[in-house]
Amino acid sequence: MHTVYITWMQEELSYPVKASQIKDRSQEFTICASEAQRAALAARFDLPAISRLEGQFTLHHERSGTIAASLAMNAAVTQVCVVTLEPFEAAIQEAVELRFVPEGAMRYVLGDDNEADITPNTLDSPDEIPYADDSLDLGAALAEQLALSLDPYPKKPGATLPDAASDGSANPFAALATRLNKPS
Repeated sequence: MHTVYITWMQEELSYPVKASQIKDRSQEFTICASEAQRAALAARFDLPAISRLEGQFTLHHERSGTIAASLAMNAAVTQVCVVTLEPFEAAIQEAVELRFVPEGAMRYVLGDDNEADITPNTLDSPDEIPYADDSLDLGAALAEQLALSLDPYPKKPGATLPDAASDGSANPFAALATRLNKPS
């Protein structure tokens, strides 16, 4: 017999909502992250700062415990430019569709090789977030959407590479071209 130890991740931004409360009418929830929550998320996402993080959720019940959600996110973050290494402010405004699905009802389509089958339909459908014990965590969903919205290679507006970096000889194929006696 194996003993399994599970460590639950402490969410920096948690806003639990009971799924059973979402009935016939749509319900709206607004989340504004506090200064401490923004600082914790900035540390988690390796950002110098998050000065604003707000999310407006509209939830409605679909079927079999599935809750459809529309999220309008508004955030202001400080990122570090990959070119100049200087911090700069970036505004993020996203509108996304999500589905909170009971953990037992999550569907995974496996192909012949037992890997998830990704089709155009699965890419166009809303992201599915599992939930358990009748509790949706809108704060965790908001933090996840912020992480997905961050530019992985942020570039400060107007930042350009130095002339030395854009020299034609820096092209990795330039050395090969000279070896083959061909102009690059």
